[in-house]
Formats: sequence, C-alpha cells, structure tokens
Amino acid sequence: MAHRTPRLLLKLRTARPAGLALTLLLLSGCSSMFFYPDRVTYITPDRLNLAYEDAYIDTADGETLHGWWLPAVAPESAIKGTVYFLHGNAQNVSSHILNVAWLPERGYNVFTIDYRGYGKSTGDPDIEGALHDVETGLRWLVAKPEVADKPVYIFGQSLGGGLAIPLASEWIQREEPPGLNGLILDGTFSGFREIAREKLGAFWLTWPFQIPLSWTIPEDYEGLDRIAGISPVPVMVIHSVWDGIIPFHHGEALYEAAEEPKEFLHQRKGGFLSGPKAIRQRNRSAGRLP
Repeated sequence: MAHRTPRLLLKLRTARPAGLALTLLLLSGCSSMFFYPDRVTYITPDRLNLAYEDAYIDTADGETLHGWWLPAVAPESAIKGTVYFLHGNAQNVSSHILNVAWLPERGYNVFTIDYRGYGKSTGDPDIEGALHDVETGLRWLVAKPEVADKPVYIFGQSLGGGLAIPLASEWIQREEPPGLNGLILDGTFSGFREIAREKLGAFWLTWPFQIPLSWTIPEDYEGLDRIAGISPVPVMVIHSVWDGIIPFHHGEALYEAAEEPKEFLHQRKGGFLSGPKAIRQRNRSAGRLP
C-alpha cells in the first residue's frame, strides 16, 4: 500500500448545491460517505486530569498519524491490560476521548489514533487508507514495552468498529503476536456496503444509485463476512435500540454472525439485556416470537 492513489473525497454535509454533491459523490464513490474529519482540538487528556503522551507514527505510504497514549493509573503489577480505541467518523480523537477517559483509573492503558485527515494526522481519508492506519497503529502499540505480557483489547466505536473487525480478523488469522484478548464493538454497522446502501436509499436524490455506488466500496472488509474469523477471541457487541445513526439491526446481525465466545449488550429502557436474551426480547417486541 506504499503507492496508493489518493481518492477524490466529498464531505456530503457541506457540499452545496445538491446537484453538485451528487456529481462529486458519483465521481468519488461511497468511500467518502464515511469520513467527516476536522482539525479542531476540542479537549486534551490533561483537561481530564489524565497523564498522556503524544505519539506520531509514520505510515508505509508517507503519512504521519497522531495518537495519544494514556497510561493506566495503577502500579505495574495491577495493570489489567491495554485498550486500543478506534473512534467514530466525525471530528477527531479529541472529541471522542471521553469514551475511554475512565479506563486508566480502572487499571487499563489506552492508545488511540486519528486516521489520516483527522486532527493532527496528515493526508485525506478513505476506507483503504484508514484500514492501513489502524494496522499501523496496532503494530506501534504492541511494540511498546508497557504492553508486553498484558492483555490487548480493541474497542471500535461506530466507524471504528467497522475498521476493527477486518483488523482483528486478519491479525488473528495470520497469528500475529501478541494475540488479541477481546474485541468490543459499540454502535457498529454490519458492513460498509450495507450501511452505504441504507443511507443512499434514504435520500431521494441518491436512491437510484444506492446499488451501483455501493459497488465502489471494496468487498473485502465487510463485518458480516469477517467477524466469525475472530473466534476464539471473545467479541462483545454493544448497541442501542435508539441509535439514530446506525440502526439496531446492524448490531443484531453482527452478534448473530459472530462465533462463540460472544456477548451482546442491548440498551433498553431501564438498563441492558445481554446475550441471546437481548435478541429474543427484541424479536418478541417486533412480533416475531410468541
């Protein structure tokens, strides 16, 4: 991937008028739908009373990624492991850091990066580039002495989960050291093509193009096709029935496609259901079970 050709990208939220947005989308393909980066620093870990280090990592294709290393607030003997956090598609890591800011006090190191084009990372984002970035970040992480002989978990939020599934699957299938100890998916879509078709189909101007445009997305990275390959590493799927961005059925589909060991946390009024019980309760509410 050292000589990747940059793609023409489109930020659909800001393109005007609608006809121009459609023209650019047709030229760039669906890859651009997934990325809404900015370079604003919203908060830094020290504002949350967290120790941290900036990391700058060079990729094989000439970009530089920025990340944060947050050490666990615990003696070495009490550190439980390291969480590699992959954030969602909007803004940058500084707006997502609150999702993992509680982990250092619970005894976990945290490492998180911005994909190319986000925050202080160079370049422009696309799917293949982001997949390249998350693997580059994981390789940097597992080379740290602080990570040796401790469990390593990948935590992907929304888009980050979509990137985490093929990353974890390939890492496990290639038997890369060290072995992963768990994958957590929070509000993740079941596949890049599937969610692209849904989003394009919801807008009258792009509805006729939902199938041909989705074909511009590489088919090699669909979560439903990859998640079974993560076993025997445990998978936890977290999803809310009120998720207005990634519909709940994506979480259901990922859980059902995963092999054991797996867990499903389903947010509902009054708390969470877990495991197959969550699926049964959802189906019963929809009239699919007695």
